[in-house]
Amino acid sequence: MGASVGWWGWTRRVLWWACGAVLVGSAGLVAVRLGGWDDGTSLALLVVGMPYVALAGVVALGVLLALRSWWPAAVAALLVAVQLVWLVPRLVPDDGGPVAADAPRLRVATSNAYMGQIDPGELVRLVREQRVDVLAVEELRAATVAGLERSGIAELLPYRELRPGDDTALYSRFPLAPLDGSASAAARAQVAADVVVGGRTVRLTAVHTYYPLGDAGRWSADFEQLRAAAAGATRQAVFLGDFNASLDHAPLRELLDTGLTDTHAELGRGGSPTWPEENADFPYLWPAIQIDHVLHGEALRAVSVSEHTLRGTDHRAVVAELALTG
Repeated sequence: MGASVGWWGWTRRVLWWACGAVLVGSAGLVAVRLGGWDDGTSLALLVVGMPYVALAGVVALGVLLALRSWWPAAVAALLVAVQLVWLVPRLVPDDGGPVAADAPRLRVATSNAYMGQIDPGELVRLVREQRVDVLAVEELRAATVAGLERSGIAELLPYRELRPGDDTALYSRFPLAPLDGSASAAARAQVAADVVVGGRTVRLTAVHTYYPLGDAGRWSADFEQLRAAAAGATRQAVFLGDFNASLDHAPLRELLDTGLTDTHAELGRGGSPTWPEENADFPYLWPAIQIDHVLHGEALRAVSVSEHTLRGTDHRAVVAELALTG
Protein backbone atom coordinates (compact mmCIF):
# COMPACT_ATOMS: atom_id res chain seq x y z
CA MET A 1 0.00 0.00 0.00
CA GLY A 2 2.79 2.40 0.92
CA ALA A 3 4.56 1.77 -2.39
CA SER A 4 1.31 2.38 -4.23
CA VAL A 5 0.71 5.67 -2.44
CA GLY A 6 4.30 6.71 -3.09
CA TRP A 7 3.97 5.97 -6.79
CA TRP A 8 0.77 8.00 -7.04
CA GLY A 9 2.31 10.88 -5.14
CA TRP A 10 5.26 10.94 -7.56
CA THR A 11 2.93 10.72 -10.57
CA ARG A 12 0.73 13.49 -9.22
CA ARG A 13 3.75 15.74 -8.76
CA VAL A 14 4.98 15.12 -12.32
CA LEU A 15 1.52 15.81 -13.75
CA TRP A 16 1.15 18.99 -11.72
CA TRP A 17 4.51 20.37 -12.87
CA ALA A 18 3.81 19.41 -16.48
CA CYS A 19 0.49 21.24 -16.33
CA GLY A 20 2.22 24.20 -14.72
CA ALA A 21 4.68 24.37 -17.60
CA VAL A 22 1.79 24.32 -20.08
CA LEU A 23 0.07 27.16 -18.22
CA VAL A 24 3.22 29.28 -18.13
CA GLY A 25 3.79 28.78 -21.86
CA SER A 26 0.13 29.42 -22.64
CA ALA A 27 0.04 32.59 -20.55
CA GLY A 28 3.18 33.87 -22.25
CA LEU A 29 1.78 33.19 -25.70
CA VAL A 30 -1.53 34.87 -24.86
CA ALA A 31 0.38 37.92 -23.62
CA VAL A 32 2.44 38.04 -26.84
CA ARG A 33 -0.68 37.90 -29.00
CA LEU A 34 -2.57 40.47 -26.94
CA GLY A 35 0.39 42.84 -27.04
CA GLY A 36 1.28 42.20 -30.69
CA TRP A 37 4.84 41.64 -29.52
CA ASP A 38 5.55 39.21 -32.35
CA ASP A 39 5.56 42.05 -34.91
CA GLY A 40 9.17 42.41 -36.00
CA THR A 41 10.58 40.16 -33.27
CA SER A 42 11.70 36.56 -32.91
CA LEU A 43 8.55 35.92 -30.85
CA ALA A 44 6.84 35.44 -34.21
CA LEU A 45 8.31 31.93 -34.23
CA LEU A 46 6.39 31.03 -31.07
CA VAL A 47 3.04 32.40 -32.22
CA VAL A 48 2.68 29.71 -34.90
CA GLY A 49 2.14 27.25 -32.06
CA MET A 50 -1.00 28.95 -30.73
CA PRO A 51 -3.50 26.23 -31.82
CA TYR A 52 -1.33 23.48 -30.37
CA VAL A 53 -0.76 25.33 -27.11
CA ALA A 54 -4.53 25.81 -26.84
CA LEU A 55 -5.00 22.06 -27.30
CA ALA A 56 -2.37 21.37 -24.64
CA GLY A 57 -4.22 23.80 -22.37
CA VAL A 58 -7.44 21.80 -22.74
CA VAL A 59 -5.57 18.64 -21.74
CA ALA A 60 -3.94 20.43 -18.80
CA LEU A 61 -7.34 21.70 -17.66
CA GLY A 62 -8.72 18.17 -17.64
CA VAL A 63 -5.73 16.86 -15.70
CA LEU A 64 -5.90 19.67 -13.13
CA LEU A 65 -9.60 19.07 -12.59
CA ALA A 66 -8.89 15.37 -12.09
CA LEU A 67 -6.17 16.28 -9.57
CA ARG A 68 -8.59 18.69 -7.87
CA SER A 69 -6.10 21.54 -8.23
CA TRP A 70 -8.85 24.12 -8.36
CA TRP A 71 -6.95 27.41 -8.61
CA PRO A 72 -4.56 26.22 -11.35
CA ALA A 73 -7.59 24.72 -13.11
CA ALA A 74 -9.32 28.11 -12.97
CA VAL A 75 -6.27 29.75 -14.57
CA ALA A 76 -6.18 27.05 -17.24
CA ALA A 77 -9.89 27.55 -17.94
CA LEU A 78 -9.39 31.30 -18.37
CA LEU A 79 -6.47 30.84 -20.77
CA VAL A 80 -8.33 28.21 -22.78
CA ALA A 81 -11.38 30.46 -23.01
CA VAL A 82 -9.31 33.34 -24.38
CA GLN A 83 -7.62 31.12 -26.95
CA LEU A 84 -10.90 29.56 -28.05
CA VAL A 85 -12.34 33.03 -28.65
CA TRP A 86 -9.51 33.51 -31.15
CA LEU A 87 -9.47 30.05 -32.68
CA VAL A 88 -13.08 28.90 -32.93
CA PRO A 89 -14.32 31.58 -35.39
CA ARG A 90 -11.85 30.41 -38.03
CA LEU A 91 -13.25 26.89 -37.73
CA VAL A 92 -16.90 27.93 -38.19
CA PRO A 93 -18.07 28.94 -41.69
CA ASP A 94 -19.48 32.45 -42.03
CA ASP A 95 -23.20 32.40 -42.76
CA GLY A 96 -23.31 35.01 -45.47
CA GLY A 97 -26.23 33.47 -47.30
CA PRO A 98 -26.22 31.86 -50.75
CA VAL A 99 -24.18 33.32 -53.59
CA ALA A 100 -26.23 34.23 -56.67
CA ALA A 101 -25.86 31.60 -59.38
CA ASP A 102 -25.09 34.26 -61.97
CA ALA A 103 -22.38 35.99 -59.93
CA PRO A 104 -19.08 36.02 -61.84
CA ARG A 105 -16.56 33.51 -60.48
CA LEU A 106 -12.80 33.75 -60.21
CA ARG A 107 -10.73 30.65 -59.44
CA VAL A 108 -7.30 31.50 -58.04
CA ALA A 109 -4.39 29.39 -56.86
CA THR A 110 -1.09 29.98 -55.11
CA SER A 111 1.93 27.71 -54.94
CA ASN A 112 5.40 28.17 -53.50
CA ALA A 113 7.88 26.59 -55.93
CA TYR A 114 10.44 25.95 -53.16
CA MET A 115 13.38 27.71 -54.80
CA GLY A 116 12.43 26.28 -58.18
CA GLN A 117 12.35 22.64 -57.06
CA ILE A 118 8.63 22.12 -57.73
CA ASP A 119 7.64 19.77 -60.54
CA PRO A 120 6.37 22.20 -63.22
CA GLY A 121 4.27 19.50 -64.86
CA GLU A 122 2.37 18.88 -61.62
CA LEU A 123 1.68 22.59 -61.20
CA VAL A 124 0.31 22.83 -64.74
CA ARG A 125 -1.78 19.72 -64.11
CA LEU A 126 -3.24 21.40 -61.03
CA VAL A 127 -4.13 24.48 -63.08
CA ARG A 128 -5.83 22.31 -65.69
CA GLU A 129 -7.73 20.03 -63.31
CA GLN A 130 -8.83 22.82 -60.98
CA ARG A 131 -9.75 25.17 -63.85
CA VAL A 132 -7.61 27.94 -62.37
CA ASP A 133 -8.07 31.43 -63.80
CA VAL A 134 -5.18 33.13 -61.98
CA LEU A 135 -2.08 31.51 -60.51
CA ALA A 136 0.44 33.09 -58.14
CA VAL A 137 3.82 31.35 -57.90
CA GLU A 138 6.46 32.18 -55.32
CA GLU A 139 10.17 31.27 -55.18
CA LEU A 140 10.34 30.98 -58.94
CA ARG A 141 13.61 30.40 -60.73
CA ALA A 142 14.39 30.75 -64.43
CA ALA A 143 14.38 26.97 -64.82
CA THR A 144 10.91 26.81 -63.28
CA VAL A 145 9.59 29.42 -65.69
CA ALA A 146 11.02 27.44 -68.59
CA GLY A 147 9.61 24.20 -67.20
CA LEU A 148 6.15 25.71 -66.90
CA GLU A 149 6.35 26.85 -70.52
CA ARG A 150 7.37 23.37 -71.68
CA SER A 151 4.51 21.88 -69.67
CA GLY A 152 1.96 24.06 -71.44
CA ILE A 153 1.17 26.84 -68.96
CA ALA A 154 0.70 29.34 -71.81
CA GLU A 155 -2.13 27.26 -73.28
CA LEU A 156 -4.08 27.56 -70.02
CA LEU A 157 -2.90 30.91 -68.66
CA PRO A 158 -1.52 32.92 -71.59
CA TYR A 159 -0.92 36.17 -69.69
CA ARG A 160 1.78 36.63 -67.08
CA GLU A 161 3.40 39.31 -64.99
CA LEU A 162 6.97 38.53 -63.98
CA ARG A 163 9.48 41.31 -63.52
CA PRO A 164 13.23 40.60 -63.87
CA GLY A 165 14.76 39.88 -60.48
CA ASP A 166 11.45 38.97 -58.81
CA ASP A 167 10.83 35.47 -57.53
CA THR A 168 7.05 35.86 -57.69
CA ALA A 169 4.75 35.83 -60.70
CA LEU A 170 1.12 36.02 -61.74
CA TYR A 171 -0.20 33.81 -64.56
CA SER A 172 -3.70 34.53 -65.83
CA ARG A 173 -6.40 33.40 -68.23
CA PHE A 174 -7.46 37.07 -68.43
CA PRO A 175 -5.34 39.95 -69.69
CA LEU A 176 -3.28 41.50 -66.90
CA ALA A 177 -2.87 45.25 -66.43
CA PRO A 178 0.29 45.54 -64.29
CA LEU A 179 0.47 48.20 -61.60
CA ASP A 180 3.51 50.40 -61.32
CA GLY A 181 5.38 50.76 -58.05
CA SER A 182 3.60 53.93 -56.99
CA ALA A 183 0.18 52.43 -57.62
CA SER A 184 0.76 49.13 -55.88
CA ALA A 185 3.20 50.17 -53.16
CA ALA A 186 4.32 46.55 -53.41
CA ALA A 187 6.77 45.15 -50.94
CA ARG A 188 9.68 42.85 -51.68
CA ALA A 189 8.84 40.35 -54.40
CA GLN A 190 5.12 41.21 -54.55
CA VAL A 191 3.59 41.42 -58.03
CA ALA A 192 0.33 43.29 -58.60
CA ALA A 193 -1.99 43.59 -61.58
CA ASP A 194 -5.62 44.25 -62.46
CA VAL A 195 -7.88 41.79 -64.29
CA VAL A 196 -11.42 42.24 -65.56
CA VAL A 197 -13.85 39.46 -64.61
CA GLY A 198 -17.50 39.68 -65.64
CA GLY A 199 -17.07 43.34 -66.42
CA ARG A 200 -15.58 44.11 -62.99
CA THR A 201 -11.98 44.96 -62.20
CA VAL A 202 -10.22 42.86 -59.59
CA ARG A 203 -6.86 43.92 -58.22
CA LEU A 204 -4.56 40.93 -57.67
CA THR A 205 -1.40 40.90 -55.58
CA ALA A 206 0.87 37.85 -55.49
CA VAL A 207 2.49 37.87 -52.05
CA HIS A 208 5.75 36.47 -50.78
CA THR A 209 6.91 38.07 -47.55
CA TYR A 210 10.30 37.44 -46.00
CA TYR A 211 10.32 34.72 -43.34
CA PRO A 212 10.59 35.80 -39.67
CA LEU A 213 13.24 33.21 -38.84
CA GLY A 214 15.53 34.86 -41.39
CA ASP A 215 14.84 38.49 -40.50
CA ALA A 216 11.81 39.38 -38.40
CA GLY A 217 12.29 43.10 -39.07
CA ARG A 218 12.26 42.56 -42.82
CA TRP A 219 9.20 40.32 -42.46
CA SER A 220 7.40 43.08 -40.55
CA ALA A 221 8.44 45.70 -43.12
CA ASP A 222 6.96 43.60 -45.92
CA PHE A 223 3.62 43.57 -44.13
CA GLU A 224 3.83 47.30 -43.50
CA GLN A 225 4.17 47.89 -47.24
CA LEU A 226 1.37 45.45 -47.98
CA ARG A 227 -0.89 47.38 -45.63
CA ALA A 228 0.05 50.59 -47.41
CA ALA A 229 -0.84 48.97 -50.73
CA ALA A 230 -4.15 47.70 -49.36
CA ALA A 231 -5.26 50.88 -47.62
CA GLY A 232 -8.38 52.24 -49.30
CA ALA A 233 -8.19 49.71 -52.14
CA THR A 234 -9.40 46.44 -50.68
CA ARG A 235 -13.01 46.28 -51.86
CA GLN A 236 -12.26 44.38 -55.08
CA ALA A 237 -8.80 43.16 -54.12
CA VAL A 238 -7.30 39.68 -53.81
CA PHE A 239 -4.01 39.07 -52.01
CA LEU A 240 -2.72 35.53 -52.40
CA GLY A 241 0.53 33.73 -51.77
CA ASP A 242 3.03 32.69 -49.13
CA PHE A 243 2.57 35.19 -46.28
CA ASN A 244 4.93 33.36 -43.91
CA ALA A 245 2.37 34.17 -41.21
CA SER A 246 -0.57 32.47 -39.53
CA LEU A 247 -3.86 34.06 -38.54
CA ASP A 248 -2.42 34.59 -35.05
CA HIS A 249 0.44 36.83 -36.18
CA ALA A 250 -0.07 40.53 -35.56
CA PRO A 251 1.14 41.73 -39.01
CA LEU A 252 -1.36 39.48 -40.84
CA ARG A 253 -4.19 40.43 -38.48
CA GLU A 254 -3.44 44.10 -39.12
CA LEU A 255 -3.48 43.46 -42.87
CA LEU A 256 -6.89 41.82 -42.51
CA ASP A 257 -8.06 44.87 -40.57
CA THR A 258 -7.65 46.99 -43.73
CA GLY A 259 -10.83 45.35 -45.04
CA LEU A 260 -9.72 41.89 -46.16
CA THR A 261 -11.12 38.45 -45.32
CA ASP A 262 -9.17 35.21 -45.11
CA THR A 263 -10.82 32.64 -47.37
CA HIS A 264 -9.90 29.66 -45.19
CA ALA A 265 -11.39 31.27 -42.08
CA GLU A 266 -14.48 32.44 -43.97
CA LEU A 267 -15.24 28.85 -44.98
CA GLY A 268 -14.40 27.36 -41.58
CA ARG A 269 -11.11 25.88 -42.77
CA GLY A 270 -8.82 28.11 -40.73
CA GLY A 271 -7.17 25.05 -39.25
CA SER A 272 -6.06 23.55 -42.57
CA PRO A 273 -2.24 23.58 -42.60
CA THR A 274 -0.16 24.30 -45.71
CA TRP A 275 3.45 23.99 -44.46
CA PRO A 276 5.80 22.14 -44.17
CA GLU A 277 5.02 19.49 -46.77
CA GLU A 278 7.25 16.45 -47.14
CA ASN A 279 9.87 16.80 -49.89
CA ALA A 280 13.26 15.43 -50.90
CA ASP A 281 15.19 17.93 -48.75
CA PHE A 282 13.01 17.47 -45.66
CA PRO A 283 11.44 14.00 -45.73
CA TYR A 284 8.82 12.69 -43.29
CA LEU A 285 7.37 16.13 -42.55
CA TRP A 286 3.68 16.85 -42.51
CA PRO A 287 1.91 20.24 -42.68
CA ALA A 288 1.40 21.79 -39.25
CA ILE A 289 0.71 25.49 -39.81
CA GLN A 290 -1.23 27.59 -42.28
CA ILE A 291 0.94 30.28 -43.87
CA ASP A 292 -0.38 30.26 -47.46
CA HIS A 293 -3.51 32.37 -47.79
CA VAL A 294 -6.05 33.86 -50.17
CA LEU A 295 -7.38 37.17 -48.84
CA HIS A 296 -10.16 39.11 -50.52
CA GLY A 297 -12.14 42.34 -50.20
CA GLU A 298 -15.80 42.84 -49.39
CA ALA A 299 -16.91 42.82 -53.05
CA LEU A 300 -15.99 39.12 -53.21
CA ARG A 301 -17.22 36.04 -51.38
CA ALA A 302 -15.45 32.73 -50.89
CA VAL A 303 -17.17 29.75 -52.49
CA SER A 304 -14.58 27.02 -51.91
CA VAL A 305 -10.97 26.49 -50.86
CA SER A 306 -8.73 23.43 -50.93
CA GLU A 307 -5.10 22.43 -50.40
CA HIS A 308 -3.06 20.28 -52.78
CA THR A 309 0.23 18.40 -52.48
CA LEU A 310 2.64 18.89 -55.40
CA ARG A 311 5.91 17.03 -55.87
CA GLY A 312 9.11 18.93 -55.10
CA THR A 313 7.78 21.73 -52.89
CA ASP A 314 7.53 22.19 -49.13
CA HIS A 315 4.19 24.02 -49.37
CA ARG A 316 0.72 22.79 -50.23
CA ALA A 317 -0.85 24.73 -53.05
CA VAL A 318 -4.10 26.53 -52.24
CA VAL A 319 -6.98 26.78 -54.72
CA ALA A 320 -9.92 29.08 -53.99
CA GLU A 321 -13.06 30.01 -55.89
CA LEU A 322 -14.32 33.53 -55.30
CA ALA A 323 -17.63 35.04 -56.39
CA LEU A 324 -17.88 38.72 -57.31
CA THR A 325 -20.93 39.84 -55.39
CA GLY A 326 -20.56 43.60 -55.05
